[in-house]
Amino acid sequence: MAVLWNSIQSVLVVVLIMILGYVLRRTGWFDDKFGGTISKFIKNIALPASIFVSVLSRLTRGQLVSFSGYLAYAFLAVIIGYLIAFALVKLMHIKPGRKGIFINAMVNANTIFIGLPLNIALFGDKSMTYFLVYYIVNTVSTWAFGVFLISNDDPTKSKEQTHNKIDWKKVIPMPLVGFLVALIFLLLNIPILKISFVNSTLTYVGNLVTPLSLIYIGIVLADAGLKSIRFDRDTIVALVGRFILSPAIMIAVLMVAGNFGASFPTMASQTLIVQSATPMLAVLPILANEAHGDVEYATNVVTTSTVLFIVVVPILMSLIQFI
Repeated sequence: MAVLWNSIQSVLVVVLIMILGYVLRRTGWFDDKFGGTISKFIKNIALPASIFVSVLSRLTRGQLVSFSGYLAYAFLAVIIGYLIAFALVKLMHIKPGRKGIFINAMVNANTIFIGLPLNIALFGDKSMTYFLVYYIVNTVSTWAFGVFLISNDDPTKSKEQTHNKIDWKKVIPMPLVGFLVALIFLLLNIPILKISFVNSTLTYVGNLVTPLSLIYIGIVLADAGLKSIRFDRDTIVALVGRFILSPAIMIAVLMVAGNFGASFPTMASQTLIVQSATPMLAVLPILANEAHGDVEYATNVVTTSTVLFIVVVPILMSLIQFI
């Protein structure tokens, strides 16, 4: 019961700040541009700063080998998720314009705006190293593959028109650049954080990520409207895939790897499992709109998963204590 109560309290912190963003948006404190502005600020400035400081303060050159091992297992879990999602699309005969959204909803998570603040609330700053593992995997999965599943599912285009070139600006976004730059500083042993004003500036800016991200989610929910939530067949299966199947796959991969001699710190396993069960990408409706897909369905799965994660996380946190 103590574990469950602690999990609920941690999630309540997240929920209350989200509610603040929701209320302030509904009451008109935040205009139409504010959500997009803080989203851009978080992704391009605050999050890269936070990741840069976290890598240099929490990772050592000796830990990089184990870090790459975590990446391999996380990628394996995502690949298995894609295979199952593709099979479900075929079995369920999901219509064009919704296929790419459905697959992304099952496989790719909202690591920046929900996963990160949730992880810090549940496990503290010490979990950032392991969060980075899932963040990298999820980012590459989303922008190097997932986005093309949506664009190639455009019902207004012929098959010949759906072949797209890789947009490296999206494959390597600023948060990932922040990680790569930090990795260079780490490998070259450059003590940049020992310069007091540099460390303080980056830390203060990085600390803005969590509260602003939660306020942003509240704004998204206010704009989407809670009344629009509905549970049709495709939505229910996508939710099962995101909240049950995805963490189950991660648990299975970690357990099999453990049986073959791999060892994982408790916090590493818990972080990867919780991240694999975070809600769906907040940008799904935007990507669907660009590809003339089913924007209404994309908005619905994002909204429902964001609301339901409040219930899912305490349950998941209770269960993973036994893993």
